[in-house]
Amino acid sequence: MKYEDTLTRNDMWIMGCLLLLALGCFACQRSERPSRAEVGKAARATATDQSPRQEAEEEGENERQEEAEAESEEQETTFNFDKDKPGALPPGWSLHRTGRGPLPRWEVIADPTAPSPPHALAQLSTKGAGYYFALAVADRTHYKDVEIEVKFKAVEGREDRGGGPVWRYRDANNYYIARANPLENNFRVYKVVDGRRRMLQSASLRITSGRWHTIKVEHKGTHITCFYDGKKYLEVDDDTFQTAGKVGLWTKADAVTAFDDFTVEGK
Repeated sequence: MKYEDTLTRNDMWIMGCLLLLALGCFACQRSERPSRAEVGKAARATATDQSPRQEAEEEGENERQEEAEAESEEQETTFNFDKDKPGALPPGWSLHRTGRGPLPRWEVIADPTAPSPPHALAQLSTKGAGYYFALAVADRTHYKDVEIEVKFKAVEGREDRGGGPVWRYRDANNYYIARANPLENNFRVYKVVDGRRRMLQSASLRITSGRWHTIKVEHKGTHITCFYDGKKYLEVDDDTFQTAGKVGLWTKADAVTAFDDFTVEGK
């Protein structure tokens, strides 16, 4: 009996030890396992950490979509110079020249005869001579397929007279021109490549000085169409400049010319 009682007590002692060990392991596991509150807090922290990155990615994607839509949409801009200060170049415009010589003198002038008075933009310098092209470029423009219309008045010039718009302008040595000349009585479209002017097409017609006339240009892809006072005179294809560029105004040599209502539409 004493032996059996001893075994029983030993068994109970062993079982008690095992039970305590099991309870200790269970307690350790519970202490290592995160609570629901801790899991929720960690999830919220992860979401918070990811939100700025996700928002930045979404904003970047939205900006790319807006830029693509802006490039695909046609835009129209009209320069009538009426709110610009006389005696200076309009804001956002810059002076350039093709050939040798001083920079041209483009200024906003008061002209009560302007199609949309009281102002116009004019090239006033008479110092240019020979192979010298005076340019005023609208720096904030960027067009490829484009429709341009501008009104101009040839004022004076012994060596040359008249002028017209430029487009797909890359720099002072690379662009397209359409110009009318009262001294030669012709209307022509040119390209200037690496500083050299090359005629694409010409039409003979009477061009008068001292009166306002209209030049219109349509350029889509490689196809160029030019109008003078509403009538089509020039139509030609050229693939020299196939990317977008700036637009502006052009005269040659000593030509003094005024421009108004310069409208550009395209993309």
